[in-house]
Amino acid sequence: QVQLVESGGGLVQAGGCLRLSCTASGTIFSISAMGWYRQAPGKQRELVAVITSNTRTNYLDSVKGRFTISRDNAKNTVYLQMNSLKPEDTAVYYCNMKVPGDLVYWGQGTQVTVSS
Repeated sequence: QVQLVESGGGLVQAGGCLRLSCTASGTIFSISAMGWYRQAPGKQRELVAVITSNTRTNYLDSVKGRFTISRDNAKNTVYLQMNSLKPEDTAVYYCNMKVPGDLVYWGQGTQVTVSS
């Protein structure tokens, strides 16, 4: 059974930084892409950043230049470095992993709170 475990969320002041990590465990033969989504209260879940197996990346416009996604294939881990955080970045951040066959797995979520 595949599990995604996130860490690194917390409370930070505006302008600060956080680094989220997500490690996948279980029987994993291949990973198509890993990414981060977020959901703020009363809003829909949105894609923040994604990195494919060939390291192509894509970002939500509002985080471009501030967030960086990276992955360690040997550890089945994806990271999200978040700099220059803003109060509007406050949300629960979810790790996401897609494997061949279009199976998708989700982490349990980690809270990021940015105070003004």
